[in-house]
Amino acid sequence: MHPLIDASALARSLRREPSPTLLDVRWHLSGPPGIEAYRHGHLPGAVFVDLDRDVAGPPGSAGRHPLPGPAAFEEAMRRAGVRADVPVVVYDDADSTAAARLWWTLRYFGHEHVRVLDGGYRAWKKAGHPVTTDDPAVKPGDFVAQSGRLPVLDADGAAELAKSGVLLDARAGERYRGEAEPVDPVAGHIPGAVNAPTLGNVGVDGRFLPGDLLRERFAKLGATDAADVGAYCGSGVTAAHEILALTVAGVPAALYVGSWSNWVNDPANPVATGEA
Repeated sequence: MHPLIDASALARSLRREPSPTLLDVRWHLSGPPGIEAYRHGHLPGAVFVDLDRDVAGPPGSAGRHPLPGPAAFEEAMRRAGVRADVPVVVYDDADSTAAARLWWTLRYFGHEHVRVLDGGYRAWKKAGHPVTTDDPAVKPGDFVAQSGRLPVLDADGAAELAKSGVLLDARAGERYRGEAEPVDPVAGHIPGAVNAPTLGNVGVDGRFLPGDLLRERFAKLGATDAADVGAYCGSGVTAAHEILALTVAGVPAALYVGSWSNWVNDPANPVATGEA
């Protein structure tokens, strides 16, 4: 199943039974809280999911957005009405950064039918489809979280992959090079990692580039289906966007969920700066 769905195809699927479960996961690192945008308007029937509370565990040594525990994630998804046998479509404002993390987490915990609304809420509105401020009536779901359905990396695995395969750093270039670090206490990157900012995965409208263009982009960085590939970012959110783009390109990849915020928690881990 293709991991993306456009607004027109989603509108058609919502007229069929069973219609997909819609999850609104709008979120921005610097705020405001996504629930405010949700209350100003969302897709009819969509349930708000909080990325910090529902899609990540408590911040700490494992990173700023570590994996949630299976029980906590299962409870959050059941509360949102997620069922094992009903497709799920997730969306955010436009560029799928937050939606990709929820897409990845649902798939990691075993949901087989998850897609991302390409272009998000803005694409839906631009296409003239209806929005609402009504809170939906939610029937509790029956989703069972079973971890380990997608490959992940820890710090040691990321360090090894940077040497033996291709480890993509999904952050902006200035953070990768160590010129600026607005969030974490140390600037730079994992030695051997290759910079591939997620902004390069999407167009100006926030929609993903076609698969052939993404394949070309990643191939230039050495990331092909013939290589061992992984991705990290600051805290495992934008790196999930990189994994989604790689999936569209047909390139399997592992996520370093703890990412840079976990890496720099251990002062023994080396830090590189500059272009390479």
